[in-house]
Amino acid sequence: PGHFGHIELARPVFHPGFIVKAKKILESICINCGKLKADISDPNFAEKIRHIRDPKARMAVVWSYCKAKSLCESDEMKEEADLDADEPKKGHGGCGHKQPQIRKEGLKLFVQYKRNKKDKDEDDDLKNMQPEKRIITPTEVYTLFKKMSDHDLHLLGLSDEYARPEWMILTVMPVPPPPVRPSIAVDGGAMRSEDDLTYKLGDIIKASANVRRCEQEGAPAHVITEFEQLLQ
Repeated sequence: PGHFGHIELARPVFHPGFIVKAKKILESICINCGKLKADISDPNFAEKIRHIRDPKARMAVVWSYCKAKSLCESDEMKEEADLDADEPKKGHGGCGHKQPQIRKEGLKLFVQYKRNKKDKDEDDDLKNMQPEKRIITPTEVYTLFKKMSDHDLHLLGLSDEYARPEWMILTVMPVPPPPVRPSIAVDGGAMRSEDDLTYKLGDIIKASANVRRCEQEGAPAHVITEFEQLLQ
């Protein structure tokens, strides 16, 4: 029956079936350091997840707790006050980075920073440096997910062995063998027409090759981004 092949993509792309799950994980972790925004040493949070064994239910609880947090809390004060076994656990050593909201539009994810009045008055320069809304690329998400510790994964209901979050981002495209996508006889068998899937795989190979070519030629970032969107 043939064997599956694969196409190595020039850039990671979002898997349409997992993009909503990827968005939820992004909303649960720090966009800068990849740490879970929840702190296991917080008794309120620990109590919420203590008796939840089902991974899906656990992720829902952790996500609803984390998504409201707008800061990756650094634990310097807790370290001084509380030098016990819980110290190296979750929330320890947060980077203090402000957390954006994550928005999904089609197969794209955006990060959107909320600015309060104080920020608007003081940070005109910062506003110019950091756009309020920008696209977050699959490459950035892939790198961020790889930073996540095994302990964070277990708290989220994921598994470091069977369900790492970066596996939700496609870096390699499986190619089914010809029996899965047979060519079709056209005009009484005089001509053969390829299956739609074969054409689509051809488009993916071309788009991936274009991204690689642009990178090698040192093309401007917006040109590479355009081909990257085509690949997605």
